[in-house]
Amino acid sequence: MLHPIFSVLIHKPELVIDHLAGYAALVQEEASSVGGQVARRAVAWAVAGVGLVVFLVLAGVAAMLGVMLDEFHWILLVVPGLPLVLAVLAWNVARKPLPAQAFAEVKAQLDADAQTLRTLGAQA
Repeated sequence: MLHPIFSVLIHKPELVIDHLAGYAALVQEEASSVGGQVARRAVAWAVAGVGLVVFLVLAGVAAMLGVMLDEFHWILLVVPGLPLVLAVLAWNVARKPLPAQAFAEVKAQLDADAQTLRTLGAQA
């Protein structure tokens, strides 16, 4: 006697195709939501890195200008400080963890399907 899944595959393949299409749509939906968060984090890491490099360059220029000038100018602190603040803000965004429940619905659906197949296999 054949397992019930094989009889469905033989007699009604359109049901299996519809089921697989549902899986594909569910995976695509989950990936798009997680993919957007991954892209946001990648952009934030890039902004943090560029901001840090710009801060270092401008801080070096400000230090050289500060040595050359006879008096202190506050702009020598503000100009390198802006990229530093931007880098710190971007770093805070970039280090947020991804959601732990990524692809949770796909996992739940796979578990439900596996349980159904076990139940059908036990009845056969």
